[in-house]
Amino acid sequence: EVQLVESGGGSVQAGGSLTLSCAPSGYTTSNKCMGWFRQTPGKEREGVATILTTTTITQYADSVKGRFTISQGTANNTIYLQMNDLNPEDTAMYYCAAPPIPAAWCTPERVAERSGVGYHGQGTQVTVSS
Repeated sequence: EVQLVESGGGSVQAGGSLTLSCAPSGYTTSNKCMGWFRQTPGKEREGVATILTTTTITQYADSVKGRFTISQGTANNTIYLQMNDLNPEDTAMYYCAAPPIPAAWCTPERVAERSGVGYHGQGTQVTVSS
């Protein structure tokens, strides 16, 4: 089981930026895929971005391409989500995730689907006002 601690959420105005961080512990070789998904009350999870920690290959949901950047830190598998040009539709709880899925499955959609209890953090709230 991986423990993931997110930080960096907050409230910003439309057009603003935030950077989320995720510090994992208990990370094993079976958790090469890491990413972020988001969720608002009453809605399904939406995969946002993924990164393969062994190759740094990234993928993004169409809704965030060109605005969000997922990256990996230099130590301890910490990952970041730089979010620029935020809009009110980005308002959600953002979760860091590290599901034990094969590298070929490391897509935002799969991360959102496959990150059960124990494979995602408690979440950090992002609120964007117009």
